[in-house]
Amino acid sequence: MSKQDLFEHLKTGQTHVCQCWAITRKDGVTFGFTDHDNPLSFEGVTFLADSGMSAKSLAASTGLSVNNTEAMGLLQSDVIDEADIVAGRFDGAEITTWLVQWDAPDNRQVRFAGTIGEITRKSGQFEAELRGLTEALNQPQGRSFLRSCSAVLGDDACAFNLNSPTYRVTTDAITVEENRTFLVEASTFVDRWFEQGKLTVLSGSAKDLTGAIKHDRREGNRHRVTLWHPIRAEINAGDTLRLDAGCDKRAETCRVKFNNFINFQGFPDMPGEDWLMSVPRSSDDSDGGSLVR
Repeated sequence: MSKQDLFEHLKTGQTHVCQCWAITRKDGVTFGFTDHDNPLSFEGVTFLADSGMSAKSLAASTGLSVNNTEAMGLLQSDVIDEADIVAGRFDGAEITTWLVQWDAPDNRQVRFAGTIGEITRKSGQFEAELRGLTEALNQPQGRSFLRSCSAVLGDDACAFNLNSPTYRVTTDAITVEENRTFLVEASTFVDRWFEQGKLTVLSGSAKDLTGAIKHDRREGNRHRVTLWHPIRAEINAGDTLRLDAGCDKRAETCRVKFNNFINFQGFPDMPGEDWLMSVPRSSDDSDGGSLVR
């Protein structure tokens, strides 16, 4: 790839350039588009010319303000499926745009890199907000000091391995209600074991979509699991689901349920707001410990 050759080409005043952009979803699926008359290929991606996709002009800025642009396109079943947008498969997808010399694609320059933000749909078309890399710098950073754990079960800070039949089960949906409530076979798990855990769809039209578990109630040898929000794609009885154990972020849960207290990321002994009003009591043990009980 030669940026210098592209710059030399632009100096001639010729118009052998076009835009190309690649969209990579979180599930690894990549789409390529171009506003050139013919398809182009580079970096292992084929950029389609007849996709109905177009991009507005790029607005770049200095400082920490967000570099935003927009992409528009037609909802075509062989390129961008409306059902995938509704299901949220494009939420947070990575996007990269290039300025490319179409008769020499090796001569190109990245013009924008970021993620897809809000997507709106209307009259068979969609419009996606593109958020630049500086968007992440506007998010709150640092660590909060709380009694509860700040880690996510299974992440690097938690370091707990969920790949165990004790904490995860793969089973088929027996009944499905509004893509939100599922009756499943999970006879070896106690009541509320999966509450505040995660449900992942492993087959069917909703494959790879996930939901946070709000309630888990045992009914005989089965569990009725309810999500906080419905999965945004059709799920049918017989589709395969994976349920991960839930964690309520308490120190006791980390110690007893997961035997992982060494990696607990909270501060369970942190005094409350009324600690200044605590006084010694003759009825309590004077062992030099905390006055807050």
